[in-house]
Amino acid sequence: MTTPRLGTLSALFMTALLWGAAPAAAVITDAPAPAQPSKFNLETFAEGLEHPWGMQFLPDGRLLVTERPGRMRLISKDGKLSPPVGGVPEVAAVGQGGLLDVLLAPDFASSGVIYFSYGEPREDGKNGTSVARAKLVFDGDAAKLEDVKVIFRQQPATSSGHHFGSRLVWAKDGTLFITTGERNKLRAEAQNPANDIGKVIRINADGSIPADNPKLPGWAPEVWSIGHRNIQGAAIRPDNGQLYTVEHGARGGDELNRPEAGKNYGWPIITYGIDYSGLPIGEGSEKEGMEPAVYYWVPSIATSGLAFYNGDLFPEWKGNAFVGGLAGTQLHRLVFDGDNVVAAEPLLREKVKRIRDVRQGPDGALWLLTDDDGEVLRLTPPK
Repeated sequence: MTTPRLGTLSALFMTALLWGAAPAAAVITDAPAPAQPSKFNLETFAEGLEHPWGMQFLPDGRLLVTERPGRMRLISKDGKLSPPVGGVPEVAAVGQGGLLDVLLAPDFASSGVIYFSYGEPREDGKNGTSVARAKLVFDGDAAKLEDVKVIFRQQPATSSGHHFGSRLVWAKDGTLFITTGERNKLRAEAQNPANDIGKVIRINADGSIPADNPKLPGWAPEVWSIGHRNIQGAAIRPDNGQLYTVEHGARGGDELNRPEAGKNYGWPIITYGIDYSGLPIGEGSEKEGMEPAVYYWVPSIATSGLAFYNGDLFPEWKGNAFVGGLAGTQLHRLVFDGDNVVAAEPLLREKVKRIRDVRQGPDGALWLLTDDDGEVLRLTPPK
């Protein structure tokens, strides 16, 4: 993997961070802007959601959206919200926790099965990231969940409202990737391969363990990779089938990674950022045996949501990655040449919206969820 370069300008901004000065705009690795700026039309498709987190397009054209307080909603093809889906289990809606991502089973059209991640209440007031599967049953414009079964529970649980992760992604072979956070107060446990704190998890669709998961000494059988802080974006790159993730840094150092089996991505030993106190974290930005990021942001944009574009509506975007920014209130377009990011373009910064999720729709448009104002946005070519 190529180590990302930190340009002179980025180095100066890192120095400013270390001395407590806050840069006015995000400075990133020294990938230039694309030769041709993106042109698009932005429209509001739906509104009135409360902290939406994940979305999936149903075969009939409706949209299934999760709301962090613990609701799922169907959105009609004309942008109208349904009543909340019934049968959703109780969630730990504390801090950053609650009802999180949602994913359709590959055979959803015939089975009606969905998967969802959430902060699950545990014993003694603790909580943790869990993943359940259920059947989505329709009754006109309404729907409910039946046969809910938890197939993964992050261990150990803790009493924290921070860093739950969590995105759900189908690998090309039909296994399920689950991303978790290190819950903030368990930071050092991201380096402990025996638990699910700050990890990428890989399981089968029924919750069992794939036979070809890493079989390394001391590793829990479900763990795919270690050393992650808080992964809130994940996607499979269409041209090569590889998993990519984006995770939050602390004060600076959001990362785009390509997690591979049995590898260590460094947190909290290596990072491109510093602590919120202004003090250093760990041992620097690189160390033997730990993987560098494919790309990183300094200061942080609070990455959430990741999608690779392969539609026909925007031919110039094919093969590009799109990353949402929460604190950065923007959408980032990343242009690849092989494994390297060679150009970067921030979009929507003037809109001042916290982007929570990014998806390519079946119509070829790019669809976004905004966090605070609870909207579904749609990007289409300019008219």
